[in-house]
Parts: sequence; structure tokens; C-alpha cells
Amino acid sequence: MARPAARAIGGAPAPDDAARTIPASGDARTEIRNWYSHLMGERRMSEATLINYHRDLTRFFEFLADHLGGPATLDDLRRLELRDFRAFVSHRRNEGLQSRSLARMLSSMRSFFRFLDRSHVLSNASATALRSPKLPHAIPKPLTVAGAAELLDEAEIAHEEPWVAARDIAVLTLLYGCGLRVSEAVGLDRREAPLKDVLRITGKGGKERIVPVLPAARQAVDDYLLLCPYGLAKDDPLFVGTRGARLGQRQVRETMIGLRRRLGLAESATPHALRHSFATHLLAGGGDLRAIQELLGHASLSTTQMYTEVDAARLLEVYDKAKRRR
Repeated sequence: MARPAARAIGGAPAPDDAARTIPASGDARTEIRNWYSHLMGERRMSEATLINYHRDLTRFFEFLADHLGGPATLDDLRRLELRDFRAFVSHRRNEGLQSRSLARMLSSMRSFFRFLDRSHVLSNASATALRSPKLPHAIPKPLTVAGAAELLDEAEIAHEEPWVAARDIAVLTLLYGCGLRVSEAVGLDRREAPLKDVLRITGKGGKERIVPVLPAARQAVDDYLLLCPYGLAKDDPLFVGTRGARLGQRQVRETMIGLRRRLGLAESATPHALRHSFATHLLAGGGDLRAIQELLGHASLSTTQMYTEVDAARLLEVYDKAKRRR
């Protein structure tokens, strides 16, 4: 049964547009639309995730069109064997895709086939039998406390429009001071301000959490709204671009790129690194690991435990430097 129509989210297309751009047969496109609508509506996936999943499935169907000699049908999807999926992975690896991107691509593909199975459209065990590539173990790369402060100071003078600079400071302060994801910060509506002592945030998978708001974050948002040239109603977005539309994640990433270039920071200094910094600095200050897990909205404590490795890595770095000075 067809899902209700949904609108585009930022750079992520609406379900009808998402299905229309994928080279598949008519029956397959119907299910692609239903799957994408499910991700957008019921799963409430972020703009970035929707864009990635749509791109991954597009590449899969482009491969199948060449592999099968025409747009894939639902019957084609049902008959695909493990060797077909392996051929796709090999094709993408030959195009230069790295292990982390390959793993996400397989996650996108499995999501689609699981949806088809749960919807009783078709079942293909081979789609879930393919193993993801082994990923290198990496620990977060947060900024130092001084580095985070310097970044916010630089944001104040980085843009010639005072209201844009105030907006960027407010967004970055929420990432660092509250541990928000970029999607969560730009997803806030005007009705949230003036910010209260806590924010109710809806994160990944529609999971809600309560986040304390520092006075500095409240003040930053107040300063931005005082300068913002747009009269924002309560149902409007809190953070807007220069044309008055909701600020996008890409714009925040571009702002961060500009700031790190001005300050000579490493490429690891991304908007998400501010969230890493929030957690790492809390932990270093004696914060409880389970409390930090709740603040970040992590489903598993093991995800939050990676921040303990950051502290251990820093201790080893200090120890190595001390040894070299002897």
C-alpha cells in the first residue's frame, strides 16, 4: 500500500523524487519510494543519512542495470545470488570506495531488502549474508578546551555580517556546550527560544533525551535572535540562512571548514568533533560514563566508552613526550 506523500528535507529529496531518479523498473520504484518514505517518516532519519542511503541505492541499481542488461525488477531482486552482491562490492571497491563507505553502502542495501522482507514483498537471504568489510578501529579526535574556545572566538570575527557570525556562534556553542548533533541543532524551531534550562531533543530513531543548557548557550542564542533580520514565527526554524530558509548541515560544515583553515586546525576539526569534545571534556572533568551516554543519546554504553580511549591515548602521548625529553 502506498505511503502518504512527504516533503523533501533540506538536500534530501522527497520520496517520489527519490524513486524517480533511480534506474529501476516500475514495480521496484514503487517499493523504493515506500522504503524511502519509511526512512523519512517512521525512522525519522537525518538529512545526511537520507542523502547517503539514496545515493547508495542509486549506485546499486545503476550496477544492476548494467549487470542484468536492463532496469532491475522485483523478480530480479528476488533472484539475486551472493555472487551478484559480491560483484557489486568488487565494482565499488574498484571505483575507489574505502572500507567505511563500503560498510555504509551495504547497510543501505540491507535496509532496503529488510524493508521488502518485512513488507512481504520479497525475501532474499543473500542480501544479508554478505559480510561488511572490517573497519579500522579509530578513536574520536576532539578539540582541546582551549582550541574549542579559540574556535568560538574566531567565529565572532569570521563573517562580515554580524547576525551571521552570531548565528554561527550559537550553533557551534550548542554542538560543544550541549553535545548536539548538527542535525539536531539546525532542526530546532523558533518556539524553543529563549532556551530554557533543558532542551528536549529528538535524536536518531526518534529517541528523545533531555539535555541541560549552559548559560553561555542560552546567551548565544539570545544574541543571535536579537540581530537576526528575519521575523521568525514560533513554527519557523530557529536557525536560518541568508535567504531566510532553515540553515542546512552543509552550511554548518562549510563554516567549520573556513574556521579551521583560519586557525590552521587539522581536518578532523569538524562540527561532529565539537560533540566529541563535549563528551571528552566532561569525562576528563569526572563526568559519569552512563550520564554522558544519556546526554549524547547513545543506544549502547559501548559507543560512549570510546571516549575513555581518548583520555588513555592522551596520557600515553604525554608519557612519550616526557620520555623523549629525558
